[in-house]
Amino acid sequence: DVLYAVGGIQGVVHEGETVFIKPNMVTLPWAGYRNPFTAGECTKPEILIACAEECLKAGAAEVIIGDGSQMPRFDWSLAKTLDNSTDLVRAAAHLSSQYAGKVTLACLEIATPKWVEVPTGISLGKVAISSLVTRADRVISIPVAKTHKWAQLTLSLKNFVGITPLKRYGWKNKPGYNRVLLHKNDYTPEAMGQLYIDLSKAAKPDLSIIDFSICMEGDGPTASAGGESINVKNRLGSWLLLASTDPAAADATAARVMNHDDSYVSRILTMASQQGLGVINKKSIEIMGDRLDNLRIDWKPANLVFG
Repeated sequence: DVLYAVGGIQGVVHEGETVFIKPNMVTLPWAGYRNPFTAGECTKPEILIACAEECLKAGAAEVIIGDGSQMPRFDWSLAKTLDNSTDLVRAAAHLSSQYAGKVTLACLEIATPKWVEVPTGISLGKVAISSLVTRADRVISIPVAKTHKWAQLTLSLKNFVGITPLKRYGWKNKPGYNRVLLHKNDYTPEAMGQLYIDLSKAAKPDLSIIDFSICMEGDGPTASAGGESINVKNRLGSWLLLASTDPAAADATAARVMNHDDSYVSRILTMASQQGLGVINKKSIEIMGDRLDNLRIDWKPANLVFG
């Protein structure tokens, strides 16, 4: 049990608290045309359902599963488990009926009560994030592991770019929502890294769980960008979940599993560690369940479009 390895969810979530779970649902709006979960683009609903249930068992009053994705409104019922046995809408209703707390699904662009301005080190200065995140008692980041042609990797820290408003940061502030002003404003991997470090500091994640099942390599974060699906089971022998209450340690370990030690850990995550988001030194990170050397797999890098 990956949560047992970090002390159990009871060490993170307490009775009466509101929990915000941030998945990566970047292409969920188009799931009616193609499956973004078997493509490796989106976090698997199975993981979100299991995590939400554990939070409710710990006494959470509300679990909000929310993302900005790339459209203001999208259909959460399209987030189906790999075996098609359920989807997030049905699972949220079922869990809400079984426990004292409830599960809410939030399209952040339309469900956010207020946009909170937070300081960043990039040229835009302050950047807005959803108050559903800042008002939550606990925040859990659950990305799927992917390479990314504008950010090198997208893991638990980069995942928080999705809590920003689409309309404000889209191309010329028009539909075609893709946060281009955030992804390309300063036009270096370091600037993108500084942005999501700042967003993560504002979100204050309590737990990171990284989905290493069906993921993406090459020029991700989507197939349309040039990414290629990777089934981790075919290279590792089984799927992997990686969890930590230290987001920098989670991302550093994930990057090492993907064999991006020097390029990502040294170049980007050193900034996160220096700014207080956690430890990245391999000797300072205790890994339970297996040895890092047994988990490393070949993972095709992205061809960065800048820097």
